[in-house]
Amino acid sequence: MEIITAEISEPKIITARGKIAAYVELTKPRIALMLVLTSAAGFYLGVKEAFDFALFVNSMIGIALLAFGVATLNQCWETETDALMERTAARPLPTQTLTLSEATIFGVLLCVVAEIYLTFLVNNLSAILGLIVIIGYVLLYTPLKTRTSASTAIGAIPGAIPPLMGWTSSADEITLGAWVLFSILFLWQFPHFLAIACMYREQYAKAGILMLPVIEKDGKLTARQIVIFTIMLLPVSLAPFFIGLAGPIYLIGAIVLGIWFLWASVTAAREKSIEKSRRLLMVSVIYLPILFILMVINH
Repeated sequence: MEIITAEISEPKIITARGKIAAYVELTKPRIALMLVLTSAAGFYLGVKEAFDFALFVNSMIGIALLAFGVATLNQCWETETDALMERTAARPLPTQTLTLSEATIFGVLLCVVAEIYLTFLVNNLSAILGLIVIIGYVLLYTPLKTRTSASTAIGAIPGAIPPLMGWTSSADEITLGAWVLFSILFLWQFPHFLAIACMYREQYAKAGILMLPVIEKDGKLTARQIVIFTIMLLPVSLAPFFIGLAGPIYLIGAIVLGIWFLWASVTAAREKSIEKSRRLLMVSVIYLPILFILMVINH
């Protein structure tokens, strides 16, 4: 007599170390580091009198906690779509290393603690900007990604607020310099994220995420936007020199970086290949921190 045995899969065992690593991964520490660096530059550039080191540390802690919380809640929204894309399928929620409730509680706690921290140890204005980031990125941008390609522009607003928060943390007001920093980061995001969208067009389409390269097959509008926003970024990136926020060394560096970024954008737009999109992404990732470092050094 033939005996048929059913294979019983054992439940996934997750160690305490594995859980901790998953929580850390949820916070997207590399992205948070980039945001904190731009915020740190904003803080330094916004200082009116003496540099307050204690305030600086508290500001960066509050902004980092906010970045961690927003990144976590973003992934809570996108659990299903992340599971459909190869580039995100190994994240803690699609792999069920963490449950949705665990991640949601973690993200909410981080955002609440960040807002309390900013309110009492920094200032109310920075806390208000932090609240705008939470609402704009988590409650507007993230759910709109599967509904409209305009989500990129909507997400670019909260995405550009970190250096503004850094500025307000030290200056406790929003002035022209703060808006220049905001504008630089706002415009930078378009070629940066469109390069990513071109690289992973098929995966975004499979997940139903309506990035511009997904909804227009010939890529002409995507190419135009990559070039147009990079062209717009070039004069805006020179503005710190003309408003007295940075000196001639920054001006020369910003021109060189801007031309390099524009060259990468034009090349990616013309050839429309994954290789050139990846190169544009690499250039964008190098461009931003060097630009802000030059601004701080030559302030």
